Amino acid sequence: MGREGYVVPVDPNLGVVLKKKTALSSRSWILLDSTGQGTNLDLDKYAIMDRVQIHARDLRILDPLLSYPSTILGREKAIVLNLEHIKTIITADEVLLRDPSEENVIPVVQELQRRLCPASSALRVQSDGKELGGHDVEATEEDESPFEFRALEVALDSICSFLAARTTELEAAAYPALDELTSKISSRNLDRVRKLKSAMTRLTARVQKVRDELEQLLDDDDDMADLYLSRKLAPSSPVSGSGAAWFPGSPTIGSKISRASRASVITGRGDENDVEELEMLLEAYFMQIDGTLNKLTALREYIDDTEDYINIQLDNHRNQLIQLELFLSSGTVCISIYSLVAAIFGMNIPYTWMSDHSYIFKWVVILSGLVSAILFVVIMSYARFKGLVGS
Repeated sequence: MGREGYVVPVDPNLGVVLKKKTALSSRSWILLDSTGQGTNLDLDKYAIMDRVQIHARDLRILDPLLSYPSTILGREKAIVLNLEHIKTIITADEVLLRDPSEENVIPVVQELQRRLCPASSALRVQSDGKELGGHDVEATEEDESPFEFRALEVALDSICSFLAARTTELEAAAYPALDELTSKISSRNLDRVRKLKSAMTRLTARVQKVRDELEQLLDDDDDMADLYLSRKLAPSSPVSGSGAAWFPGSPTIGSKISRASRASVITGRGDENDVEELEMLLEAYFMQIDGTLNKLTALREYIDDTEDYINIQLDNHRNQLIQLELFLSSGTVCISIYSLVAAIFGMNIPYTWMSDHSYIFKWVVILSGLVSAILFVVIMSYARFKGLVGS
């Protein structure tokens, strides 16, 4: 029965059959065409690979069960894009987006439908056509960016805005917590700051991955040239299209070829290695994600400064405890000397002068107390002179 399964007869007399399914994983996708119309699909990996002409290793990048870093790959007929929760495949005339019912993916689907829908551009063309004439209408249509760039722009804008929003939320929670910690050092405040620092470290790593991927693309003109899918379709014959009309409601092959040809005219001006349009697009979002990374770097520096301040405070408290311990230890030594004198005279030993000159004992007590006090003052003066205690 092909890839779906095969029939195994159990009893010829009863005519009962069992259908054994293969273990092909099926995932939820939404397909958006060049008109912005969406179709929910439940496809296995083989159907996806046959449709967009990519390898299995490229499709594994989009598997949410596998931990792959942020990636933007240009293939012959598709762009494979894995940015956080946005896992999509972009061709010259359609977008396949994974798990469209996920909370963070729903706004991306809505934005793709809004940006890919030609209604707004058609209204602009009509208004310009009334004022400028039919020739300018044609020029306005040609000024439109290629389909794959519009879809890529939506994905980049969504992920940059998403990471910027997470950074803003983290800043709103971190700065008050750090200020509270500096005013009052407690276990609760320390644990709160520890959790915020862990969240900041994870978010910084995510932002850094996206920034590195954009920087790598900007540094390589060949990689950027691979993303010009409409330019690649320019010399192709009509039968070499993506074969996108296999599900109901899709645009005709002729209209798709027409749009691809128009987009190839737009992107095909000049040399094939001219990537200025894409470079400007990537630079804009590179600057945006770099600004987000700078905010996180500033937050990390603020956390480090707070930690240094807390350590200084703790060192000061530790020094105060050491000084107190020095006072107590010195006092204990002096009192021990005084106690030694009392212990000696408390022994049951006969003294010849005690019977007739008992008043002498009070001088012994007074002198031993004075010696102990003078010894304590000498110890403290020496410690102060050496800088062991504060002035």
